[in-house]
Amino acid sequence: MTDAHWTASPSTLLRVGPGFGLADVDPASTPGYDGDKKAGQADLAAAAERFDQLQERLYAQSRTQPDSPSVLLVLQAMDSAGKGGIVRHVIGATDPQGVHLKAFKKPTAEESAHDFLWRIEKEVPEPGYIGVFDRSHYEDVLIGRVRQLAPAEEIERRYGAIVDFEEQMARRGVHIVKVMLHISGDEQKSRLAERLDRPDKHWKYNPGDVDERELWPAYMEAYQSVFERTSTDRAPWFVVPANAKWYARLAVQALLIDVLERINPQWPVADFDVEAEKARLAAT
Repeated sequence: MTDAHWTASPSTLLRVGPGFGLADVDPASTPGYDGDKKAGQADLAAAAERFDQLQERLYAQSRTQPDSPSVLLVLQAMDSAGKGGIVRHVIGATDPQGVHLKAFKKPTAEESAHDFLWRIEKEVPEPGYIGVFDRSHYEDVLIGRVRQLAPAEEIERRYGAIVDFEEQMARRGVHIVKVMLHISGDEQKSRLAERLDRPDKHWKYNPGDVDERELWPAYMEAYQSVFERTSTDRAPWFVVPANAKWYARLAVQALLIDVLERINPQWPVADFDVEAEKARLAAT
């Protein structure tokens, strides 16, 4: 990262590695960033132009190179952690024609009749696209485990199936960025209370969220198992402290810019005589 407020790369600081413990991460912290909220908001706006240009280059390149890479951002979190804000303030800064957003809900009867990855495979971003999964196949080893929606041996099988599936995606040129937005129980309580206090936010409130809060320790254990079993070199997990919304948005933006810069997409070379076309146009 070249921004003066980043003291180290979020791609390094936030990546899950050997010995990682979710309990050791302070949800209120802002790792690697020495600016305040005002600086973070300014940096987010300033970097949006770079993100937009890289996304456009990625999309443009794929128009002439069918085997171009794509990017998949997987967003997982407890309710009210800010997934929607990431989509709105980070992904929303770029051209929607090059973005594929999918919010996975409770499986339909048809989806439940297939393997859990069946509905996921259909939404993998095509070359040139940035795909965003608002919740994902990880629900099947998170809520599936906590709520005992599948036997323990099936949950075990799914860990392996996920690793294999993501390896296959990576081989096809999909660059996978998996992000857990990590908030504290107190911060979630505050955000849910705000939804209840504001009539314009009632539509976002789900009474079931209170039931899930009672299972908070079980969910944290499930997330820890997910990190240990499915964070790989080709599809790493990043845990982003998210009590400060501005920091979470800035960090996810930085992670995406980092992967796009590593891809380094190029503008397609014109397949026509540019000077001749200039002359033809001038003559009209």
